[in-house]
Amino acid sequence: MSVTIAALQAEHHESGFGIGHSEPRLSWRFSATDAKDWKQASYEIVVKRDGGKEENYAVDSEESVLVPWPSQALKSRDVVDIKVRSKGTDGSTTNWSELKIETGLLDRNDWKAKLISNQPNPDEKEKPKTPFRVRKTFSVSSDPARARLYATAYGIYEVEINGQRVGDQVLTPGWTSYHHHLNYQTYDVAPLLKKGENTITAYLGEGWYATRLGRPGVRNLYGERLGFLGQLELNNEVAVLSDESWQVLDGPVLRSEIYNGEEYDTTYDESKAKVSKVDILPFPKAELVSTDAPPVRRVKEVKPVEVITTPSGKKVLDFGQNLVGWVRIDKELQGKELYIRTAEVLEHGELGTRPLRTAEPNDRIILGGKVKGWEPKFTFHGFRYVEVNGVEPDLDAFTAVVIFSDLRRTGTFECSHQMINRLHENVIWGMMSNFVSVPTDCPQRDERLGWTGDIQVFAPTANYLFDTSGFLAGWLRDLHAEQKEWGGNVPVVVPWVPMRTGNENRIDPQCAWADCAIITPWDLYKAFGDRGILERQWESMTLWLDKGLPREENGLWEKYGAQYGDWLDPTAPPQYPADGRTDTHLVANAYMIFVTELASQIGELLGKKSEAARYAADAKKYKKMFQDEYITKNGRLASDSQTAFALALKFGLLEDGQIERARERLEFLIRRAYFRVSTGFAGTPILLPVLADNGLSHVAYRMLQEKECPSWLYAVSMGATTIWERWDSALPDGTINPGQMTSFNHYALGAVAQFMHNNIGGLSPLEPGWKKALIRPQPGGTITSASTSFDSPYGPYSVQWKIEGNKLNVNISVPPNATAKVVLPGVEEDVGSGKKSYSVDWKGDERWPPKGIPGPTKAQLSDEFVH
Repeated sequence: MSVTIAALQAEHHESGFGIGHSEPRLSWRFSATDAKDWKQASYEIVVKRDGGKEENYAVDSEESVLVPWPSQALKSRDVVDIKVRSKGTDGSTTNWSELKIETGLLDRNDWKAKLISNQPNPDEKEKPKTPFRVRKTFSVSSDPARARLYATAYGIYEVEINGQRVGDQVLTPGWTSYHHHLNYQTYDVAPLLKKGENTITAYLGEGWYATRLGRPGVRNLYGERLGFLGQLELNNEVAVLSDESWQVLDGPVLRSEIYNGEEYDTTYDESKAKVSKVDILPFPKAELVSTDAPPVRRVKEVKPVEVITTPSGKKVLDFGQNLVGWVRIDKELQGKELYIRTAEVLEHGELGTRPLRTAEPNDRIILGGKVKGWEPKFTFHGFRYVEVNGVEPDLDAFTAVVIFSDLRRTGTFECSHQMINRLHENVIWGMMSNFVSVPTDCPQRDERLGWTGDIQVFAPTANYLFDTSGFLAGWLRDLHAEQKEWGGNVPVVVPWVPMRTGNENRIDPQCAWADCAIITPWDLYKAFGDRGILERQWESMTLWLDKGLPREENGLWEKYGAQYGDWLDPTAPPQYPADGRTDTHLVANAYMIFVTELASQIGELLGKKSEAARYAADAKKYKKMFQDEYITKNGRLASDSQTAFALALKFGLLEDGQIERARERLEFLIRRAYFRVSTGFAGTPILLPVLADNGLSHVAYRMLQEKECPSWLYAVSMGATTIWERWDSALPDGTINPGQMTSFNHYALGAVAQFMHNNIGGLSPLEPGWKKALIRPQPGGTITSASTSFDSPYGPYSVQWKIEGNKLNVNISVPPNATAKVVLPGVEEDVGSGKKSYSVDWKGDERWPPKGIPGPTKAQLSDEFVH
């Protein structure tokens, strides 16, 4: 059976077009194959520069992921055709896989354009900025062989040439720490140009750059003036620059804010456009970056499934799925005004807008002109329900457009338990909703910020479901840049936004959130095998541990600093989500010891011998202090909670003689809670894996299958289509949780999907980048079959299993140039590439189903669970 290369990639870039690397590393993934034990012995790379001769390179190596660039460094605008093929140890040769690479503007001096804006308007300084257009008419003498537009903006921009939209991206250039990094885009615009007169127009909205961010909100966080930077080159020669020769025009978009939606006038008369001179702004000081992260795009369309008439007589469209994007109008509509209000849920039959807090994500369209095809340009909403005012709603007249940073899907999961399948689907939708330019906490209210703690706990799940390599690597660059601004402290949100009025000039370091600086690069390394991410973030890691982390004289966390701890423990009061069962500083110091040990491991890997030794010694010292402070001789903990024991077991904080007692106590606490979850952000992601790793998989499955609140399936039973922020974001009667923080689209608690992939499906990495995987399905509960797959940097792994009678039947697939360790009852072996089937004796867990332990109350909790 032949082996084929499925895809060739430069760095972590989706296409290689407009890449920002002078020496891009190359990777190639293989297709699934029946070829047994296929290993690469060597590879050939052919490089052909634009108009040049072929360069041939033959390398004896089994490496196929991020191999060094073989040729001389690329320069700005270089176009290179690449071909790669592999030769196996068996003498077989793969197909040639081809990729065209084109570099963007690699040198700051390549930019000749000026940053142009409208004339300053003092009245808008602390108000929403009115969107405006900048325009230039120019001539083209002949059809160019090559035409490229390089563009970016302060704000959000959209470009048209001769009335046709440039590119398929939205919300461009995206959100970065604008003082440090400003993404630019490269477009092939040759098909849009014509001989003779041409017109280029850029439409600008305030976007994240100048809008209100946070609560109650800060405007103009990065600057007060919107601006466009554009450079059109024909045949590698600069033809059109944004400069004084452009014009400013008003337009039909009257207002557009991230939190508060958009206003649009369909009666706007283009012939009466107000024209004025441009103003020149200083050239951006930030680094201009051509990022590896894919842009935000329209990725799906969802039609409404029902028109609901509310008790008050309002007309509401139900799209059947909580999502992120906006509504497009598909028909001409009659009336004076269309007013659209969005929300994630209905409360007692009416639009549930209280969780939006001060955000008003509503769109207002003045009717009377052409409205078919309308959709917002400079905002986005998180919603399932849309209240339509001013026209009679029609299911065919509206479509929900789903947007997402267009990451490649890599992971799948399915099992025989339909509610767990819905839970997994909710995780996917929750991730898609919150991976819009940056990894945000929620997409609907007056927040939508890049919370470091949320991504820290969710990254392993995210890295399995989608290729996050370029996306998170770029975000971590911003984290490091922001961190340096704060003397080593890691902001709780990146890019940094003040949490409340009065703390613009300070941040409060938080364990688990700040520890993202060390944990998340490591998770990326494990998933994608890129040692470079560790090298680039090493300074960030050491900066946090050595300067940022506020310590007592003994080295532990400062005693009196406020900590989020096990944030949103379900026992915490709705308005005080940090006041849970687990001592916040127990959480902080447990995390600190873990990341110190992890930094030692990373330092050893990178050859940082002295730092690695210092961190190893520190971790050992702090572990002893932790044990003295929080752990009894027999293995009980000062905080008698699910989270405390999960952290102690996960982070290796117990001595050998204490582990069994800690396991027993953790099981007792869970059974005493009748398998309801009692963990928040710190404990939830690790709870089920810790149980499985400590011989308590029957308890883990029982918790996963619980449907009474608080549990994962409670939200599913309530009709959730995304992951909630709180275990009880909606109460059993449908009332919204009274807490101010009540989102119905957060991904953090969706970290449970890692247990689905690794334990139920039985697939996890053993070596960085999935060079070797562990295949170890661990059936349990009432689940009788499952399947999972992951398209790794080497190619697709897959596992399917089914219990049939007293047999466990398992089918696996391993990609070429990779291996797997297979662990099944009676089987433990290493296998190479190809497909293989197993049928082994199977005996169900005699401990199933575990029973709850009643407390001294009169009412017994239910032991029933969902099959």
